[in-house]
Amino acid sequence: MVKYRWTADDMPSMDGRTVVVTGASSGVGAATATAFSQAGAHVILAVRDTQRGQNAARTMRGSTEVRELDLADLSSIRSFAQSWSGRLDILVNNAGVAGHRGAQTKDGFDLQFGTNHLGHFALTNLLLPHVTDRVVTVASGAHKAGEIHFDDLTLSTRRYGFAESYGQSKLANLLFTLELQRRLDGTGSSVRSVAAHPGYAATNLGTKGQPKVLVAAANLAGRLFAQSGEHGALPTLFAATQDLPGASYVGPDGRGELRGSPTLVGRSAKASDLTTARHLWEVSERLTGVSFGL
Repeated sequence: MVKYRWTADDMPSMDGRTVVVTGASSGVGAATATAFSQAGAHVILAVRDTQRGQNAARTMRGSTEVRELDLADLSSIRSFAQSWSGRLDILVNNAGVAGHRGAQTKDGFDLQFGTNHLGHFALTNLLLPHVTDRVVTVASGAHKAGEIHFDDLTLSTRRYGFAESYGQSKLANLLFTLELQRRLDGTGSSVRSVAAHPGYAATNLGTKGQPKVLVAAANLAGRLFAQSGEHGALPTLFAATQDLPGASYVGPDGRGELRGSPTLVGRSAKASDLTTARHLWEVSERLTGVSFGL
């Protein structure tokens, strides 16, 4: 049995703080929102399906609020940001999709790249004037299999598999974290941009629309080898509440970073490339029509 040296019980009090968690209606996102609410924060569950969000919120103790946000629709992102008023202490870019081969966002982007990266890119920059503490972006160990295809970011002219598409979006998450911190430093802002990954957590990510036999196999593997959604949320909670350098990356400390207590972890050389990070940012601005928020 894994012993967790740092748990949600070690979080500081979040009384008086406001946190937005995207994709908070299930899985790691719901566990993240739950932990924040139990620590005293006012938590906004930013979700595509508000009914599912309300169902999740009812299981949480503390102050919660459900707001509609579809990260696969730039107009929904703009509406969410335009309706915001007041302070936002922590933004957690948690929502993600996986395994939707050939699917597109409402704006014509590859669904995984458009949701996992471009949606959060736009959301972060539109909300950035309100953020007082940090932006936490949830990446994945799958970034190591990723490559940024600048000649075809939407993956519309090439055949691709799950690892290529999902890996590109998760590599983009880490490059976004890196370049956001560089830009924040350039303005003298005290806001920090950090990233985290949950390891192997038992969630329904990547199972929608898959053959029943594959879903059953994934669920069995999850029960045997994965950690819970609550434990998968620990790296995000650690990244959001501990005194870490900007651009830090947090993940589990166990073998292969699949499970365990949260700690600072490494990333691939591609995820540390400042030139690629800057180029991706510039392209993302053109694709979304959203520029740096400060």
